[in-house]
Amino acid sequence: MSLLTSTEDLAAACARLSHHPFVTVDTEFLRETTFWPKVCVIQLASPEEAFAVDTLSEGLDLTPFFELMANESVVKVFHAARQDLEIVWRLARLIPAPLFDTQVAAMVCGFGDQVSYVELVKAISKESLDKSSRFTDWSKRPLSTAQIDYAIADVTHLRQIYTHLRARLERSNRLDWLADEMRTLTTPETYEQSPENAWERLRHRVRKPRDLAVLMELAAWRESEAQGRDVPRSRVLKDDMLIEIALAAPRTQEALGNLRAFPRGLERSRSGADIVAAVERALARDPATLPRIEREKRGSSSGATVELLKVLLRQVAEETGVATKMIATVEDLEAIAADDGADVPALSGWRRAIFGDKALQLKAGRLALAVEKGRVVTLDWQELDESAGR
Repeated sequence: MSLLTSTEDLAAACARLSHHPFVTVDTEFLRETTFWPKVCVIQLASPEEAFAVDTLSEGLDLTPFFELMANESVVKVFHAARQDLEIVWRLARLIPAPLFDTQVAAMVCGFGDQVSYVELVKAISKESLDKSSRFTDWSKRPLSTAQIDYAIADVTHLRQIYTHLRARLERSNRLDWLADEMRTLTTPETYEQSPENAWERLRHRVRKPRDLAVLMELAAWRESEAQGRDVPRSRVLKDDMLIEIALAAPRTQEALGNLRAFPRGLERSRSGADIVAAVERALARDPATLPRIEREKRGSSSGATVELLKVLLRQVAEETGVATKMIATVEDLEAIAADDGADVPALSGWRRAIFGDKALQLKAGRLALAVEKGRVVTLDWQELDESAGR
């Protein structure tokens, strides 16, 4: 059966899948009108079979699926796993392991930054996917044959992609390079959305301690409201409005209502009272207890160094076939430009071996960048001395 709707069928199918070395997994969910993702379909495949699970079927118990996800003898293969893993964590408080994310693996194998599933299928399976059901409403029942076929295709092709990428990583001795990324994906903290930390995604939009204090309290209030009501954050308060309130810090509901973009009449509601209370809590905080605001560096002497490091990063990425994003971020480069001992991923493990050491040599003048036949190459200090001698 291609669509499972009963716990009994699901249990039998998961029992069969548990005897294979790997299973491929995908989900179809909705999130446009909710805070938490609403899973509608789960797709699973082994080397021998593939099927979809109607998670909205009355009386269906997903326990067999969760037991399979917890089975450490079976590798769970996803593409761009983060949102799928968030769903499993939210429903069962477990994270599938061992884990293999084909998008991350593709970045190590030279397919570029965040390559899509469609692109991988075309490159590896030499097929074009039918994406006509991509924007379908997965919550509506009954599911059509086209929808089911579309959903299952997302895990059938994934089998070939997995075996292809894993073989390439083993041949190049790069399988361990995925460890850091997999460790992040399998850490519960990655999926915990604590109201107290909600301000961090907006931290760069304030510059003063007082504004930061208000932002922290407002963001925590909005996150709690959104989670409790299961609605998107923007349904509670849009980002721009939250920032405007943080900068204005209104201490009365009347002052809140006088803000230009604030919805008329909302200041007189419970939300209006909660916002003013959050502002008061923020203004009562000791500034010494606030996180340090990172000042934007303008005209920094390290700017030119960062640009050189970017060129080096692109050269290393081309030479090794690893996506630049996997090797180092712009934040990494800025940290290295400022400090040779910066605590960043680019200066540890395999990233240091292929890029970090070269970055430090470039800073120290022991490595140079040159152009040969239209391509950027690196020259070490011995090659520079020989060139100077000639």
